[in-house]
Amino acid sequence: MTLIIGLAAGAVGGLAGIGGSIIMIPALGYFLGYSDESNAEHHLYMAAAMAVNSVVAIFSTRKHRKAGAIDPRLTRRLCPPMFLGILAGVLLSNVMEGSTLKLALVGFLWLYCAYAIVTTIRKLPEPPDNHMRTGWPVIGSIGGGTGVLAGLLGIGGGIVMVPLMIVGGKIPVRKAVAASAWVMQITAPAGAIVKLMTLREHGQDWGEALILAAPMAAGAMVGATIGAGLTHRLKLPALRIAIAVVLAAASFKLAGFF
Repeated sequence: MTLIIGLAAGAVGGLAGIGGSIIMIPALGYFLGYSDESNAEHHLYMAAAMAVNSVVAIFSTRKHRKAGAIDPRLTRRLCPPMFLGILAGVLLSNVMEGSTLKLALVGFLWLYCAYAIVTTIRKLPEPPDNHMRTGWPVIGSIGGGTGVLAGLLGIGGGIVMVPLMIVGGKIPVRKAVAASAWVMQITAPAGAIVKLMTLREHGQDWGEALILAAPMAAGAMVGATIGAGLTHRLKLPALRIAIAVVLAAASFKLAGFF
C-alpha cells in the first residue's frame, strides 16, 4: 500500500511542483490511523513524508532541467530563506500536538483545493516572462514564508510556493513549478533530518518512519518522473480539478467528518 501511496504522491508532486506530502500524510492517516486523540503518529507520518519529498524533488527536477524550465534567478533567491524557514518550522511543529498539526494540514488542503478550482474556472492568463518579479524582497519573502509552513506541516512547500510565485511574483506556471522542485531538493532533506532526529519527543521512532518512507520513495521515483514530464505536455485545468476533488475527499476523512 505504501508503494502505491508513493507512486501517486510522486506523480502529483512532479506534476504540480509540490513535495507530495499532501497525498502521503492524509493517505497514511487514512490507512494506518491514530492510536489516541493526541494523534502522536501524525509526527511519524510527517517525518516519513518529508523524507520522500526529497526523492520527489530530485526526480522532478531532472525533467524540468531537460525542459529548460529552471530559472536561476528564482532558485538563488528562494533557497537560502526557505532553508532557514523549514528548520524553524520543524522546531515549531515539535511543540504542538499531532491533532493540532493534522487540522492545520486539513485547512491547507482546503485552501489548495479552492485555489485549484478558482484558478481553473477563471482561466487566469499566463504571466509573460517580461512581467516576472524576481527581486529579493518578493522571491525571498516567498521562500522564507513557505519554508516555515513546510516545516510546520510536514509538506514540501510547493502547495504554498507555486501559487505565491504565480500571483505575487507573476511567474509563469511551469517556471514556478520547476523552481519549487529545484529548491525542495535542498530544503526537504534538511527538514526531514531534523524531524527524524526529534521524533522521540513524541514517542515515535525514526526507524519506523524510514520503514514507511522506503517503499513510498520507490514509488515516488517513478511517479515524480512521470508527473514532471506531463507538466510540459498536458493541458492542466481538468487535471487540477481532479486532484482537488481527491484531496478534498481525503481532507474531510482526515478531519473525521466521515
